[in-house]
Amino acid sequence: MLITGIKGINDILPDDVGKWQWVESVARRIFSNFGFQEIRIPLLEKTELFARSIGESTDIVEKEMYTFPDRNGQLLTLRPEATASVVRAFIQHRLHLNPTMRKFYTIGPMFRHERPQKGRYRQFHQINAEVFAMDDPMVDAEVIYMLLVFLEELNIPDVTLHINSMGCPDCRQPFRKSLTEYLGRVSDKLCSDCQRRRLTNPLRIFDCKVEPCKQLVREAPVLLDYLCNDCLSNFEGVKEHLTSLGIGYTIDPHMVRGLDYYNRTTFEALTPHLGAQNAVGGGGRYDGLMETLGGPDLPATGFAIGMERLILLLDEKIEIEKDSNRLFLACLGNECQKRGFQFAQQLRLRNIFVEMDYESRSLKAQMRRADKLGATHVLILGDDELAKGVATLRNMETSVQEDIPLEGIVEELLQRLRSAM
Repeated sequence: MLITGIKGINDILPDDVGKWQWVESVARRIFSNFGFQEIRIPLLEKTELFARSIGESTDIVEKEMYTFPDRNGQLLTLRPEATASVVRAFIQHRLHLNPTMRKFYTIGPMFRHERPQKGRYRQFHQINAEVFAMDDPMVDAEVIYMLLVFLEELNIPDVTLHINSMGCPDCRQPFRKSLTEYLGRVSDKLCSDCQRRRLTNPLRIFDCKVEPCKQLVREAPVLLDYLCNDCLSNFEGVKEHLTSLGIGYTIDPHMVRGLDYYNRTTFEALTPHLGAQNAVGGGGRYDGLMETLGGPDLPATGFAIGMERLILLLDEKIEIEKDSNRLFLACLGNECQKRGFQFAQQLRLRNIFVEMDYESRSLKAQMRRADKLGATHVLILGDDELAKGVATLRNMETSVQEDIPLEGIVEELLQRLRSAM
């Protein structure tokens, strides 16, 4: 019986891996320029971490997490997002005591049990950036700027920036009262999930994907109208710094993001080329999360980017750089294969791409394989060449062939291949 992969958990095949590696390399280069350091976090965490950080009434915690008990009965969860894990690591390792540890990024898979669709899978990959212990609006603007620089470097088309402020607990108290009253008046028109949420976490209704609820939300009170003076001043500062960087934006008062820990500035980078789920990346400030998880009361902000969506948006014509010179050894006969095998290992140790045939096929068949592998040069070694003490080097682009003495051939090939780079 054929065993297939799990629905929504996909293989990334060699033909596609080059794009993934390129995206990751661009992220590492740009984020490093902004002072970010890579952190690698585990795939498994205690379930309590996500329940406390994301919010127990969010769709992620209620419906989407992969949670199970281990052999000791401890509830564990495959991470559905990265921020909570990075915060946990920051607290656990007391990184707040090290002033050089303030900016982090991480790249890797996340897991949510939701309906697979274009660019959204049950195992998906994210690039996350997190900043701790900095609360100036300039930091928010810089984080947004870094996200947009990254997307521009990848040539992601038609990106627009939407921003909002989620306020603080002082703002939310009167807003929540007003929102709850409004939702009470229209409760019979809400979906069953939102009818429950209006009593437990009414702000989550702004994140509902059911069309009637989305229509009702457009008439609901918005947090921007309830911002306290401090939050309003902070939001104005973010907008001022974005403008100073030449960044255009749209204020979207209905954008709340999908996680409960956000406060003050939130943002999304959108593109019309992804359909209804049009966010390619987004994030915001989450100043209270570290204290909620038992750490010091330090401010924080960051964002996440969905890699599957980025890959979908990459230009189909994009050329992922391969080794500039790729050598194929076409060896005919047992003795020639032994000599070629030794040459291949010596060249590989000198950082040259080398492939050869081990199946004693004809020269014509080996040349076809060399062409499929994208070889720039083929070294042909047969009994006639071996008797003469030479091998034939063929340039696959120009079709020019010349004999090279076997004596010192490794150094000669290195010189020729590197001079052609």
